[in-house]
Amino acid sequence: MDRETLRLALVVGGLVLAVLLGFGLGRLNPPANPAGTGPAPSTGAGLPAGGAHSHAPGTGAHSHDGATVAQGGGDGATGLSISSAGYTLVPSAGEPAAGRAGDLRFQIRDERRRPVTRFAVVHDKPMHVIVARRDLSGYRHLHPTMAADGTWSVPVAPFDPGVWRMYADFTAVADDGRQVAVVLGADVTVPGTYAPRPLPAAATSATVDGFTASWTGTPEVGRSVPLRFRVTGLDGGAAPLEPYLGAYGHLVALREGDLGYLHVHPEPVRDGDAVTFWLTAPGPGRYRMFLDFQVGGVVRTAAFTLTVD
Repeated sequence: MDRETLRLALVVGGLVLAVLLGFGLGRLNPPANPAGTGPAPSTGAGLPAGGAHSHAPGTGAHSHDGATVAQGGGDGATGLSISSAGYTLVPSAGEPAAGRAGDLRFQIRDERRRPVTRFAVVHDKPMHVIVARRDLSGYRHLHPTMAADGTWSVPVAPFDPGVWRMYADFTAVADDGRQVAVVLGADVTVPGTYAPRPLPAAATSATVDGFTASWTGTPEVGRSVPLRFRVTGLDGGAAPLEPYLGAYGHLVALREGDLGYLHVHPEPVRDGDAVTFWLTAPGPGRYRMFLDFQVGGVVRTAAFTLTVD
């Protein structure tokens, strides 16, 4: 064998050996989420089945133990998509009629189009539904019940005409037992004459049914900061807040424009008469915050406009 032939044989042999080694390493290190094993986990914050909550102040995205989470937007806002992480929100056919009570119905389906029926209980409920009009002038926090076929339903009071955004906030239990926290969103149109209302000016206090809710803090883009809420009664004293869904308050923030959804939960221990939430603003702009609190067995909602620079 001459020198050129020997050199060619060595090159070909080296290529064959490299291919065989690469194939073997691929077999030893399969992908983290092979196709067909259920919804893929995504980066972001998760919610545990029991609703335990922890934050690392100042670190940006907040974290929860026990579940992966699917984010709807690249900047941290959720609820921007009807499908995420292999799950899809499927509203029932038919539009609600303006001025008439009815039922809101929907299913959550997996990537094989099967109705999902296994959900973890988070903050005392397996499903939280938020409905807000697109001009942010209307807001409802609902807790539907699920039928055996995976159809969720909840009675609703009459809606004003316009386009409403519906958010399904839940933690699904996949076939392999993983818990995946997801927020999905879809528009619901209520026929009739729609006159959008301007967003109220930014404010740090709001009054509802004689109670005044106020907050302090300085939200920042991309950084988790504390917002402290206090509720006072007519006498100016601290209102006797009661646990509602396992917490002393629930806070939802919706971004003006795309209606990006931020659902933040309070610290488990109150700071005196204050309830502290950790909020990460995904970007500058105006937001509408909705605080649910309970006194005397009645849940009330205080709304605030927040401007983030």
